[in-house]
Amino acid sequence: MSEAYDALLLVSFGGPEHPDDVLPFLANVTRGRGVPPERLAEVAEHYQHFGGVSPINQQCRDLLREVEKGTDLPVYWGNRNWHPMLADTVAKMRDDGVQRALAFVTSAYGGYSSCRQYLEDIAAARAAVGPSAPVIDKLRHFHDHPGFVEPHADALRAARGTLPPGGNVRVVFTAHSVPVSMAATAGPDGGRYEAQLHETAALVSAAGAPGLPWDLVWQSRSGPPHVPWLEPDVNDHLAALAADGVTGVVVSPIGFVSDHLEVIWDLDNEAASTAKRLGLDYARAATPGTDPRFVAMVHDLVRERVNARESARRSRLGSLPVWDTCPVGCCPPPRRGSG
Repeated sequence: MSEAYDALLLVSFGGPEHPDDVLPFLANVTRGRGVPPERLAEVAEHYQHFGGVSPINQQCRDLLREVEKGTDLPVYWGNRNWHPMLADTVAKMRDDGVQRALAFVTSAYGGYSSCRQYLEDIAAARAAVGPSAPVIDKLRHFHDHPGFVEPHADALRAARGTLPPGGNVRVVFTAHSVPVSMAATAGPDGGRYEAQLHETAALVSAAGAPGLPWDLVWQSRSGPPHVPWLEPDVNDHLAALAADGVTGVVVSPIGFVSDHLEVIWDLDNEAASTAKRLGLDYARAATPGTDPRFVAMVHDLVRERVNARESARRSRLGSLPVWDTCPVGCCPPPRRGSG
């Protein structure tokens, strides 16, 4: 492994760790996206509700610690939107003599914001560091890897077990909404983000709640109101289910790898409150976090990238095509003002 690559880089979204960090962090996240000021203020309040601290950075530290235990490669960590910033981490890698690294991004899916933008972030960080920056290759999508699917399935089963027996129960899978135009151009042929999520939902449902009906819905919209985003929103969907006679829901956030703020606020607070108002029994399934199978998946993705025999027998449960290097031009960036 060390002959081909001499480091592993964990790349994540980042989050504030102090109340004074919140607005500068949100400015980084939304720069150039036309997010209305009132939406920015609303999201800032979500962070302040938790003392201005997002759990995502600590979750990355925890994952980093567990990944380090299973590899002889040095493991680094850099974020898109908050410290440790990716460019600073790449500079540290250069100073440590790293020449070639693999990057594990904490997003399982294809699409501009979930894949292509991270590639752009890596390229920008390398450009900022200069010609001596290490080469950094991103690991593939892992939406159907057993190490991602199985923890979600077990969490779904456990959450279902907390609801009263009987009743008309439905599974609601959630992922981050994106502009409709971005979803349409995801992947080399379009529609990859939604297709992968539908495949993950089917796999998790079959393993964790066979026989229960399920839906895939969306959460955490942040764009201008005039721009169409993927719908329905989870709260609107809960209202529709209650009107149809559903008595209980298990919400499974398959779009996420850890319980960061968009999970604990949008689902544990807003969606849970919506369910209570509607009289629905409500349970939220956990995300993989540092589940040993998820950690082992990171090591597996590294092995398959550097070993031809491992690559030929990728660990995966689905049937959608996968690849190591994204085609040029797939997942184009959204036009300014389009979300």
